[in-house]
Formats: sequence, structure tokens, C-alpha cells
Amino acid sequence: MSRLPAMVAAVILAAGKGSRMESDVHKVLHPLAGKALLAHVLDNLKALGAEREVVVLGAGREQITSAFPRLTTAVQEEQLGTAHAVQVAAPALEDFDGIVLVLYGDVPLVSAETMARLCMAVDDVTPLAVLGFRPEDTRSYGRLVTDTSGGLERIVEHADATPAERAIGLCNSGIVAARAERLFSLLSRVGCDNAKGEYYLTDIVGLARQEGYRVATVETDSQEVTGVNSKQELAELESLILNPTR
Repeated sequence: MSRLPAMVAAVILAAGKGSRMESDVHKVLHPLAGKALLAHVLDNLKALGAEREVVVLGAGREQITSAFPRLTTAVQEEQLGTAHAVQVAAPALEDFDGIVLVLYGDVPLVSAETMARLCMAVDDVTPLAVLGFRPEDTRSYGRLVTDTSGGLERIVEHADATPAERAIGLCNSGIVAARAERLFSLLSRVGCDNAKGEYYLTDIVGLARQEGYRVATVETDSQEVTGVNSKQELAELESLILNPTR
């Protein structure tokens, strides 16, 4: 794995209730190949050489802190969107001067190598990078609209996309890397003027572009960014990783 360009910290979002799992066990504690979903993320961060991690918790947080007593945590009391979730981790990283990775506790297979590639796309001119992938079915995902150099111009949700934009195969995983000071500055400007009244992490792309910064894209395969929202999805992912040739 290539040398990282700066110190790396991670914000891992795990505040969702996970009601679709239909279980009293917190979603990120469900086992995949014998290990909790969150443990996969933490182990990959360890392999990356991350300096620290902050896990953003909400409902059922006592289960997670009991299972992982050494975690640094932040609490999102209300579910106000992904940008808000990352913001609540800001106090734990106020002295951090490096690159922040935003990951998800229910997206367990993002490798250390992919995390490193995303971090290495960040520099002074390009303070933000977004991880993309090409799913077989694009209907659920925002599209990454890029320029001729591969720089990200904007993220367009499927419902809002034009026919030409819907033809784009590169989709948004929701995973980003950014310079810490730039990330939290951008997050402070994210508004909630949308149908759900939530603060969306994707809005930082447009804000960064408005400030004249380039935003990079890095591509990985679909399996690495597969999330788990139900027991069926968990079983399907387990089958994929235990039987990779199928």
C-alpha cells in the first residue's frame, strides 16, 4: 500500500436505528463472516494506519459502547442527515490536522487499499474526494457528473437526473475523504432546504466547487461499497464473500 499523504482520521456513521433488520441487536453489531459489521470497518482502518476513529452513535448506542469499550464516540441525538452526523464528530477532531475519511458502520468491506487511494486523491488544490462505483442497477443511486479531467462537477440524485445524467454509470457511494479544516468549514454551510429537511453530506461537493476547489473521484467495485440494511442483504453479502466465484 502506498504511503499516505497525511495523517488520517475516520468518522464512522452508525447512528441509524436499523429498523429494517427487525432485530433488537444494533445493525452494525450483526456478524458478517464471523465478525461484526463495525469490526470489519475498524480492522480495515487499522490496516490503513489511521490515527484515530470517531463513531457517531444514536439509538442503541449502549450496545456498541459495550461491545467496543475503547471507541471514541459522538452522539447524534436527532437524525438530521448525514452532514449533521459528521458535524457532531467535529469536537472530537478539533485538534486534528489531516485527512478525514467518512465511512459507514453498515458498509463493512471498504478495503484499506481503497481508503488509501481515496486519501491520496486529496491535496491542497483538491481538498475533497468522493468514492464512486458502477452498480448493475443504478436506479437507487446519485450519479457522479464529472468533467473531462475526471473532476467531480456535481452529484445528481436519480429522481432529479435528466435522461443524459441517468445514463451515467458512475454512482455515489457516500464515502468521502477531505482535508479536516475544509470538511468542517463546508459542513457549517450545508443547509436543509429540501423535501426531508435534512442536512446532506453530498451538498459539500457543490459548496467546494463554488469556492473554486477541484473535487476528485476515485472508483472501486460494487461489492466494496455494498451496505447492509436487512437480514436478506446481510445473507447475500455473506454468500458473496464466502463464495466469490459464484
